[in-house]
Amino acid sequence: MDTETGKQLRILYIGGNPHLFSAFESRTDLFHLKRSENGLTAFNLLNNDPLIDGIISEVYLPGMNGIEIAKMLKAKGIHGVTPFIVVSQEADEKHKKQAFEQRIDDFYDADINPEKIHSRVLFLKKYKDFFSKYGDSVEKAWEYKIPLAKRLFDIIVSSLALILLSPVILVVMLLIRLESKGKVYYTSKRVGTGYRIFEFYKLRSMRTGADSALKELKHLNQYDIDSSVDFSEAGDCPRCAKLAGGELCSPALYSEGKKICEYWFNETSKKKASSTFIKIKDDPRVTKVGKFIRNTSIDELPQLVNVLKGDMSIVGNRPLPLYEAELLTSDDWSERFMGPAGITGLWQVEKRGKKGKMSEEERKGLDNQYAKSYSFWGDIKLILRTIPALFQKENV
Repeated sequence: MDTETGKQLRILYIGGNPHLFSAFESRTDLFHLKRSENGLTAFNLLNNDPLIDGIISEVYLPGMNGIEIAKMLKAKGIHGVTPFIVVSQEADEKHKKQAFEQRIDDFYDADINPEKIHSRVLFLKKYKDFFSKYGDSVEKAWEYKIPLAKRLFDIIVSSLALILLSPVILVVMLLIRLESKGKVYYTSKRVGTGYRIFEFYKLRSMRTGADSALKELKHLNQYDIDSSVDFSEAGDCPRCAKLAGGELCSPALYSEGKKICEYWFNETSKKKASSTFIKIKDDPRVTKVGKFIRNTSIDELPQLVNVLKGDMSIVGNRPLPLYEAELLTSDDWSERFMGPAGITGLWQVEKRGKKGKMSEEERKGLDNQYAKSYSFWGDIKLILRTIPALFQKENV
C-alpha cells in the first residue's frame, strides 16, 4: 500500500471468536494477520517476530484474559512500544475500566470496526515510536535473571557430566535403537522461566506413536482426582440451562473453536478428569530399555545440553509441556514460572521414589515454594537429596 492510511499492518490477533476474527481477516487490504488462541503461544510468536505492528486481543480467553496478557508483556518488556488493543463483542464496562487502569492502549466493545481500529493502531504506532526515540524507555517490572554463581555452577557441572557420561549415553542410544525403530531421542516444546518456550531434549523411553495413544490411557493418570466425572461443553452448564433463548450465564469465550460460557469453562477446568499433570504408573507405552533408563533417570541426561544453552538449570522447577502450562496461568500458580526451570527440584526429592500418590495441589505448592525460597546452597542440598531418589522403586 502506498498511502499511510491504507498501509497493511502486521497484526497478531489473540483469540478464538470466529466472528471477531473474520471481521479482521476479511480486510486483507488493512491487515496481515497472525493468530494465537491463548497467551502462551502469543508470547512465543511475539518473542520471535519483532516486526509485528500491533496486537489485538479478545478480552475473554482460556487461561489469561486479554488484560492479563498485556500486563505480562509489559512486565517482561516484550513489544513494549507495540500498540495493544483489547476487543469484546459485547459491551463490557467492567473490563474497559480495568484496561484503562492498566494503561492498555485502547479497548473496543460492541461495535467493532476494523477500519477504525486500523487507524487507531497507525496513530498509536507513530505516537509510541516517536516518544520511545526521545527517552521514554519501556519499564520492565520484573524479569528473572539467573544469579552468576548458579549459572557458573550449571556450566561447570553440565560440561563435566556430559564428558564423563558420554560413553553411557552412547551405549544407551545404541540399545534404544536396537529395541525399536525411530529416533533415539526426542524434542518437545516446554515452558520454563517466565513462560518462555524452548526445545526440551530427552532420550526416548517409549515406543513410537506414544503421544497419539495418550487419550486412551488418561484413566490411569496418577494425578486424576475423579475419572468418573464427565463434564461437557457450554450446553451443559446448569446456569445456562435455566436461561431462555440460548443465553449464556456469563461472558462467552472460545476454546479450540468451541463457544463456552466463562463460568462453565472455569468449572470444567477445575474439575474434569483430565488433570494438569500426566503421570501413569506402569505405562504400557514404555519399552524395556525405556523402563531401565527411566528408573535410573538416564533418559534425563540430554537435558544437560539444555542447561549448557541456558534454557534450564541443574536445580529448578520442571519445565512443563504447553498443554499443562496453559492451565497454570492463574495468579495462584503462575509463581512457579518466576523461578528457574531445572532438571531436578524440590518436588522430585520430596515425593519421587516414595510410595503413594502426589496430588496436583501438593506438587504445584512445592513448585511455588521453591520459586520463592531457592538459593545456591539450598540447590546443593537438593542435589545431594536427589541421588538416593534416582533409583526409585516404583515405575512412574
